[in-house]
Amino acid sequence: MVRKGLESGSYKPLSEDDIAQIHDTSMRVFEEVGFQVNSEKALAFFQDAGAKVDGRILRLPRETVMEFIARAPSEVTLYGRHPEHHITLGGARVYAGTGGTALHIIDTQSGERRRATLHDLKQIARLVEGLDNIHFFLLPTYPNDVPVEDVDVNRFFAGLDNTSKHIMGGVYTPQGIQNVIRMAEIIAGSADKLRQEPFISMIICAISPLKMDRVYGDMILAIAEAGIPIVVPAEPLCGATSPVTLAGNLVIQNVDSLIGVCLTQLVNPSTPAIYGSVASNTDLRDLKYITGAIEMGLLNAAGSQMAQFYRLPFYATAGMSDAKTIDAQCGYESALSSLLCALAGANFIHDAAGLLDFALSVSYEKYVADNEIIGMVMRAVEGIRVDEDSLAFDLIKEVGPGGHFVSARHTRKYMRTEHYQPTLSERENFEEWEAQGRKDAGARARERVEEILAASGYHLPHEVRKRILEEIQGIID
Repeated sequence: MVRKGLESGSYKPLSEDDIAQIHDTSMRVFEEVGFQVNSEKALAFFQDAGAKVDGRILRLPRETVMEFIARAPSEVTLYGRHPEHHITLGGARVYAGTGGTALHIIDTQSGERRRATLHDLKQIARLVEGLDNIHFFLLPTYPNDVPVEDVDVNRFFAGLDNTSKHIMGGVYTPQGIQNVIRMAEIIAGSADKLRQEPFISMIICAISPLKMDRVYGDMILAIAEAGIPIVVPAEPLCGATSPVTLAGNLVIQNVDSLIGVCLTQLVNPSTPAIYGSVASNTDLRDLKYITGAIEMGLLNAAGSQMAQFYRLPFYATAGMSDAKTIDAQCGYESALSSLLCALAGANFIHDAAGLLDFALSVSYEKYVADNEIIGMVMRAVEGIRVDEDSLAFDLIKEVGPGGHFVSARHTRKYMRTEHYQPTLSERENFEEWEAQGRKDAGARARERVEEILAASGYHLPHEVRKRILEEIQGIID
């Protein structure tokens, strides 16, 4: 049983008064501090809309900010190639999947860290296709063997040709954006069909604190004009690019992401824009970005509440670890942040599978382990169903004191749906575990990786692949 898109929101790290204070402080930043915009085109859009512009610093009244936010859809559907992979973001519905742009792979054979290649990206897409609890495929690695001018189209092609789940990714060049959209139009059958059921989406980040890069600003315009779903997250780090306090970090994250939402709606009202957070901690000993901190879970759970306040879909970050291998630290760091975000109703929890080593590396085995974690997290999101049948009074009365429920029809009816059925966890007794080779979770995950990759996977239809390779330059088949 695959659990996804479940309504959540039982965990609320912020009170209603906290949310109001964060909102008010954020609006004061828009009005009194301002935001640096280095894209001339983006700056012109804001200026035409009535922003006060001083050099490259713009200031917006709170009423204007809220007007732009209100134009954005409160729900965004991201489509897969098959209906079971469609996901609708908004409210407190929860999905979780991959993420990152890791430079390295932990090699399954040697256990050593090496540079990620395009082949790795294709293999990870095939692996994710076979892991049911991973709901979407956000392109997780950077192919170091591909020229930068061809990276965008090759990354998206690797995903589209190897998994039927929704494909999201960061983009690096304006030409890459055009090539990816053209490729997706070929797959969809037309430009209109792609806009009606977008199975790709793109990510463009702000630069915390309070800054929009020239190239990234121009790329937001290009994606919004094309009508493709776009995520506009921010990545403020406590004590480095935001105040060290979590509340101060939330203010910076909120402003940095909302400015992106505002720009998309100025360019193309009703653009499917997704508010987002990659907020986390800084290790102030050496200014490292920390991915396994419990505060990342807290910040992104709180970000979910802010998104619900603005009625915007939310792209959250959780599930990473600073560990370098599949060990206890890897498990507890990944599970805790994913659980906090999911119980808070985060819509699109990216980075929830595969990433470790400060998000610099991915592990094939960790995708399998995280598939298990996400399955358990989603069971927690589902909660406890209480009704006449689940309370089972008549059965309790029938069995009576000292009886048992093993052979009851009620047990057979609910045994596979009421309880999460693990795909990786070891639940044999000690003697059976020992007889099977004393395998730990890492070894069992490695076997599952090999099993999935040995099977025939998903691919685009032959004629579609042929047309893409003929019409779009730079794709490495």
